[in-house]
Amino acid sequence: MSFRILGVDPGLTRCGLGVVDAGRGRALRLVDVTVARTGADEEPAQRLVRIGDEIEAWITRLSPDAVAVERVFAQHNVRTITGTSQVAGLAMVAAARAGIPLALHTPSEVKAAVTGNGRAEKAQVQEMVRRLLDLQQAPRPADAADALALAITHAWRAHAVGTAHATTGGQQTAAQRAWAQAESRARSARRYPRRTATR
Repeated sequence: MSFRILGVDPGLTRCGLGVVDAGRGRALRLVDVTVARTGADEEPAQRLVRIGDEIEAWITRLSPDAVAVERVFAQHNVRTITGTSQVAGLAMVAAARAGIPLALHTPSEVKAAVTGNGRAEKAQVQEMVRRLLDLQQAPRPADAADALALAITHAWRAHAVGTAHATTGGQQTAAQRAWAQAESRARSARRYPRRTATR
């Protein structure tokens, strides 16, 4: 029995959408992948409408069992992070309207899941996604690979394909162990945020 996940790499100019079927253990199969694009010269509201429609169309057409979205963190470029957050919200709303479980994964969790290294470069993520999905070429652009990496990360969650003990006889892969560690650190950081000293 397979479990289908839609990964969404949010972005206002380029939004990666990737769907993966996950079977028992580490079995993975690419279903479809694309990058929804909008132009910087378009009205922001219309750009959001177009991307929102695309996400909803993918959910309708491919009927995923779960949606995995990148957890957005603040960056120096406020304009970029604002658009990214808005698109992430669109994906969350689309999943909620469809009654589909939603998960948020940090970039470090995703990198750790597919490469074993939470600080991996984009090229490493692309190559590992290619290998894990047995593709002839690495998905491009990076937004497409990131969306698939999100789907793969969620596929390896215990509630998606069964616990590691059930699917691998109690043995986790190095990437699965790294992902679990990254998730644990992210949870700790959210629960106990670091306090900055004030003068």
